[in-house]
Amino acid sequence: MIPAESAGSAASPASGDRPTAAEAPAPDTPEGARLDEAIHAVEHQLSLLWRRGRAVSLRLSRQVHPDMDPSAYGLLSILRRQGPIRLTELAGLIGVGKPTVSRQVTFLMQLGLVSKDADPLDGRAQLLHLTEHGEETMARVQDARREIFRQRLGEWDTPALDALAENLERLNTIYERDGL
Repeated sequence: MIPAESAGSAASPASGDRPTAAEAPAPDTPEGARLDEAIHAVEHQLSLLWRRGRAVSLRLSRQVHPDMDPSAYGLLSILRRQGPIRLTELAGLIGVGKPTVSRQVTFLMQLGLVSKDADPLDGRAQLLHLTEHGEETMARVQDARREIFRQRLGEWDTPALDALAENLERLNTIYERDGL
């Protein structure tokens, strides 16, 4: 990882704000070339991580049900983390259309993992939530996932893990700000 001081100019904000284009070194300078190399290395490592993340999601979804699509597992994770939510909100959170989410929710309901109830604030709307079976299943699978993380990352010291989490949060904040 590149320290913030070496990635931008000395005038870069210490608060972690994104440097403006004017603050980034010009590509045709040694600093700009190094920045480009560092960005390429990050891009490569993130591509590997995302590919492995998809493989892990497939494995986890199959632990819930052999025919489950990894994206349906993602819906279960959101429902577990956020609690009852409308279908349109759920679709917006993952950036796909309502029909796609609706098909996945129907599948999850058939498995007895998700149910719908009337929204107490608007009886015309429905809230999705995990069933008791869905909560138990997700607790089991997510506990197993955390154990895998513990095995993989257990040899790291806590400050390194804290730094990784902080930098991933910064990256996710940028993507969120940009609407992704």
